[in-house]
Amino acid sequence: MPDVKTFWDPQGLTIDTLGSKEYLRTTDGDTPYVSLSIRMLSIDAPEVHYPGRTRPSRHDADLAQLAQWLTEGQAPIDSDLAAYLQPRLATGRAGTLHEHQGQQATAIFQQMLEKLLERPNGSRRSLFIRTADQPFDQYGRLLAYIAPSYSSEELESLSEWQRATFNLLMVQAGWAATLIIYPSVPKYQDLVMLRDAAKEAYLAGRGIWADSMCLTGYEFRMAVKLFDITKKLVDGEKVSSSQRKSWISRYCVDMTTKEIHYPEKYFQVAPYNRLFIWPQDVSDAVGKLNLAPAD
Repeated sequence: MPDVKTFWDPQGLTIDTLGSKEYLRTTDGDTPYVSLSIRMLSIDAPEVHYPGRTRPSRHDADLAQLAQWLTEGQAPIDSDLAAYLQPRLATGRAGTLHEHQGQQATAIFQQMLEKLLERPNGSRRSLFIRTADQPFDQYGRLLAYIAPSYSSEELESLSEWQRATFNLLMVQAGWAATLIIYPSVPKYQDLVMLRDAAKEAYLAGRGIWADSMCLTGYEFRMAVKLFDITKKLVDGEKVSSSQRKSWISRYCVDMTTKEIHYPEKYFQVAPYNRLFIWPQDVSDAVGKLNLAPAD
């Protein structure tokens, strides 16, 4: 029998489970440096690949077929949400548009990085990283806000907007929608800035919002999942009630009214006013945020 009598079973997390962890260097016998992917908090840019390495354009025909099923009432979806999504999917280019916007968003982000991480003397700034209460997502990616790491002297001369995070700048440019998920909510002033930037970009038709048929990243992923489930139903496969609704699960709060909407009613809230809550967090959020049910 082992001599050790203390028992503990830690709940760990494998970091970056869908990617590689490149070894970079080491500083001593117990401190290696590795590469680590970051999922920028509170924003959602269009996908370049989904799921896995599949290009969104490969889903054009499937999403057009889903639009037909929505018209025929064969998909497990509320009629009002079906009416909202149907024209966006029926174009036959929903995936292609999303992929194109994803590529544009990537290019814009790279340009921001190149411009703002360069000091006036040509040297490179490091990256400022701040996590929220939940540091990692289910894929082991670091959840964070990122910004140029300005010196103390620089910060004194910059306004809040001038030292904005890249998260905020992508929303302001219109190349990312807000995706704020409780409890990882920015502090009040940052939340106000993020919401105002999102509203301005949306109303001005910047970035993805220039095309009224666009799908946000979370809507595109949702539609792909809905197609897979609906296809099983159309093919006569057995699908449980929980599986029928597995394509959508987050509740949606209007930040300006504090009204909470059921998952399939999220579209009734303006994109820039949405705050999402996972089902398991609803009870906690209702009490802490003083939420009320929507009409």
